[in-house]
Amino acid sequence: MRKDLKIIWGSDTGNTEGIVNTLKTECKYYTDSCEVNDMTPEKWKTHDIYMLAIPTWYDGDLQSDWEDYFEDFKKIDFTDKFVCIIGLGDQDGYPEYFVDGIGILAKVVIKNGGVVFGHWSTEGYDYEKSKAEIDKNTFYGLAIDEDSQYHLTDERINKWLTQITKEIDEILKNHPTKDYCHYSDLPSPSAYTENTNHNKK
Repeated sequence: MRKDLKIIWGSDTGNTEGIVNTLKTECKYYTDSCEVNDMTPEKWKTHDIYMLAIPTWYDGDLQSDWEDYFEDFKKIDFTDKFVCIIGLGDQDGYPEYFVDGIGILAKVVIKNGGVVFGHWSTEGYDYEKSKAEIDKNTFYGLAIDEDSQYHLTDERINKWLTQITKEIDEILKNHPTKDYCHYSDLPSPSAYTENTNHNKK
């Protein structure tokens, strides 16, 4: 399998684009990126490992480019694909919809045969509901809040990148060719996650 990662992203205000620029610089496996409004079915065939970056707007709405692309996204075959997700949200302004976009994308990837890795602890956040939750302790991906917890962004990104680098190392060790196994063969994400250890409000 390819030993690199492609980032797919959408941004309206520039916050997500800024995060993506940081990831391009800091992610060991990054080699390519594409705005989601430029994606085609063929571009999903270029890599085996993807990172999706999406902000959630208002009452759980997808960012505009992701919203426009979503019907096409639901048709993508993610068989033999490994996907991690980073999402931006506002837990103070929209506590019932915090980073819903992470969960919306993750569930499509899983339904269409893909593996979602890069799970992240819910510790240190203060919200009411989120479609990004696997359970009360775990998000499908990294949650970033540039509105009320911007001071934690760099720390969270660095810890998450350390975590997913180890997970990708394990993926590549187990899948040097197109001989894939189930995600259950990978170490638990909790083995890598280092919680922020900040108390909830």
